[in-house]
Amino acid sequence: MNDEFYMRKALELAALGDGLTGPNPLVGALLVRGGEIVGQGWHQKAGTPHAEIHALHEARNRAAGAALYVNMEPCCHTGRTPPCAEAIIAAGVSKVVCAMTDPNPQVAGGGLKRLREAGIETVCGVLREEALRLNEVFVTDMLYQRPFVALKTAATLDGKSAAANGSSKWISNAASREYAHMLRHRYDAVLTGIGTVLADDPRLTVRLPQARKNPLRVVIDFHLRTPAQAAILDVYQAPTLLVTAAENPYARELRARGVDILHLPPQAPGRFDLREMLLALYERGVKSVLLECGAGLAGAFRREGLIDKFYLFLAPKIIGGEAPGIFGGLGVDSMPQALLLSIAEVREIEGDYLFTAYPASR
Repeated sequence: MNDEFYMRKALELAALGDGLTGPNPLVGALLVRGGEIVGQGWHQKAGTPHAEIHALHEARNRAAGAALYVNMEPCCHTGRTPPCAEAIIAAGVSKVVCAMTDPNPQVAGGGLKRLREAGIETVCGVLREEALRLNEVFVTDMLYQRPFVALKTAATLDGKSAAANGSSKWISNAASREYAHMLRHRYDAVLTGIGTVLADDPRLTVRLPQARKNPLRVVIDFHLRTPAQAAILDVYQAPTLLVTAAENPYARELRARGVDILHLPPQAPGRFDLREMLLALYERGVKSVLLECGAGLAGAFRREGLIDKFYLFLAPKIIGGEAPGIFGGLGVDSMPQALLLSIAEVREIEGDYLFTAYPASR
């Protein structure tokens, strides 16, 4: 068995914490001695033991002389938990293989340096690209201090995102919608616009039996037009934040109901500075945002270059006519200006197709 085989298993373990570890990264670890996996674990929640500690506890004395496979460099600083590097040294691990260094400035190569100083062999870079994508939210947080933004949208084969009357229920099939609930579970916040609220009255909650949290629901509502009876205002299901320029008795009424209100100055009539809004969300602890919005807002985010990842569901349907597409507003003037995407995965979901992609320039 080679390093890639075990690292892939570490990545699979890490993914078990998907949506639960923020603001910490997803990390999986396994200890291998004599070709046998003697211990394994993953980071399950911020503030609890890291993946390496779970693996060491399972391995006990069999950790001595073993190789540790972990998708991110072990930490060397004391936060809410002690440094993993010291525990690895104390257990007598002989080799550490990691996929990537930790982008956290408090670590950033220091964990590997400490291990080497203790005489432990280190290897770094195994399945690095897969590891970076698994922790793309954490990497964006550490390097750029802003939320990671993904767009989830559905379209017909002729590129329509809604019917002529503006409704978008339901373009994709039930299995695709269930997958979309899994996506919501991964992100700190789900963001939509007032147009979607008025047209579809979405709940934007995670309706899966195994779900352990709901994201913050964010609505860009410049004039505060969200109806009092809107499903998204039920804060007993999930927290809700309205981004608005309005301050009136209705805003005070909504606050009394437990709805959070974020006031931002307008960039132009009826429009906010989207970068400023994202930074305001980041300051509130939001590290990742899933856009589930109409063509107008999706087009605004695209024009500003603020979408880091695309989840595009294509359904085998044709709407035709002048129904809206995925992105509204002005498009590019010529083909060379088109946004080129790098397709990371294509998955069939009971007849629908999910394209997962990134801007090719990133």
